[in-house]
Amino acid sequence: MTDLTNGLRVDAQRNRQRLLEVARRAFATDSKPSLESIARDAGVGIGTLYRNFPTRDALVEAIYRTELDHLSGQAAELLALHAPDVALRAWMDRFADYAVAKRELADALRSMTAPGAITHTTSRDQLAGAVRPLLAAGAESGVLRADVDGLDVVASLVGIFLVAADPAQATRMLDLLMDGLRTVPAASDAR
Repeated sequence: MTDLTNGLRVDAQRNRQRLLEVARRAFATDSKPSLESIARDAGVGIGTLYRNFPTRDALVEAIYRTELDHLSGQAAELLALHAPDVALRAWMDRFADYAVAKRELADALRSMTAPGAITHTTSRDQLAGAVRPLLAAGAESGVLRADVDGLDVVASLVGIFLVAADPAQATRMLDLLMDGLRTVPAASDAR
């Protein structure tokens, strides 16, 4: 296969994607899975893994960045399908999935944030950039407050997932956050 996209052959892209998927699942159950087992489970040789990810840190960083890019890209997709407030709340649920994935990679990520390979500021800025169009569309349509910054929403989300005792509490806290962002209570909350 010689069709090149992003500089990689189609089969090489498929192998890279499969490695990322298998590695993400592996890190979810083991903080230090063997790279050989990841390659084997992905159906590729260890050389293919090392060509794509020369170090364990490079693999962890790629998993994290893939999750971050995926979450960021979903904001525009949701806004195209839903009213701004509904899209923002749905994006918050997607953020919950991202928070779980980040927690699963926590040990590996800790070793990378110290030397600066992945910075909290860069991640927050990327997520805030994804939230801002949702907030702007909501303010323009009159359903969301116009005085809220994307960084404040992201910081609130991080806080919720740091302190929530369980998924049910996190859901209730997300609903409270949304109520604070709306110009009027949600129709289901009106009394």
